[in-house]
Amino acid sequence: MATGERRGRLPSQREDHFMRLPGAQVVSTRALLTARENVRAAIEAKAMICIYGQAGNGKSFAVNASLRELAPTLTRRIQFRARPTTRDLRHELFHALGLHGRPPSHAIEFDRMLRGALEEPRVLVCDEAQWLSKLCFEYLRYLWDDTDSDLTIVFTGGNGCFEMLQSEPMLESRVYAWQEIGGMPLDEVLTVIPAFHSMWSDADPDLIALCDQEAAHGNFRAWAKITHHLAVGLQETGRTTVDEDLLRWAYSKLRTRQAA
Repeated sequence: MATGERRGRLPSQREDHFMRLPGAQVVSTRALLTARENVRAAIEAKAMICIYGQAGNGKSFAVNASLRELAPTLTRRIQFRARPTTRDLRHELFHALGLHGRPPSHAIEFDRMLRGALEEPRVLVCDEAQWLSKLCFEYLRYLWDDTDSDLTIVFTGGNGCFEMLQSEPMLESRVYAWQEIGGMPLDEVLTVIPAFHSMWSDADPDLIALCDQEAAHGNFRAWAKITHHLAVGLQETGRTTVDEDLLRWAYSKLRTRQAA
C-alpha cells in the first residue's frame, strides 16, 4: 500500500504506463472512452459499477485516467493483494479517507465514523476486487446503502472479478453498469500504437500488425514491454528505426517456456 499523503489517492500520471515507459502517451482507445462515460454516469447517479478484464488490457489505466479528469479530488482508492477481513477493510478505508486520530477499537464506533465521512461526496475505487470476501462486499454494500451516503463505488479487477461480484446477488443487483475490457482488435492497434509512442509513429503498419499478431495480441502491457525492450535495443545497436530483426529480438523476450 502507498504511505504518507498519497495513501488512498489516485496514482500519479507517470505510473500509468508499465515500467513508467519514457515517452509513452495517453491514447483514447475505445475502452478508455467507454470507461470514461461509465464512470461519469456512475458519479452522476452515485452508483456502483464494475470494470473488469484480463491483466494488461488497460482497465486500471482507463479508470485512473477517467477519474483524474472527472473527480480527482473526490476519489479514494483501496487495493488488496490477499483476502482481507472486514477489519482490514475498515482500517484501509480509514487511511484512504484521510481520517484523523486513531482508528476506533469497536466496530460500531468505526462504522459510525466511516458512515459520517461518506456523507461527503466520494468516489471509491476498489482495485483487484476479486480478492474481496463475501463479508467485505457486504460491508461495502452496507456503506453504500446508507441513506446519508454520497458514495460512488468503482470495482475493478482481473481474473475472477466478474464471477465474484455476480455470485453475490444482493451486490450484483445494485451494480449500475458492467464493462469488460478486452484486447484491442488489429484495426485499433494500427491506429493507437503509432500515437502511443514516437518509436511507432513512422513504423510500417505491416510491422506493427506482425508484432501484434505474433506477440502483443492487442494487450497494452505487452506493447509497453515490447516498446521498452526496443528502446534498449536501439540504444545498444545504434539503430534509429525499428526493423523486423530487432522487433523479433524484442518480443522473443515475451515468449513463454516451450513444452518439452
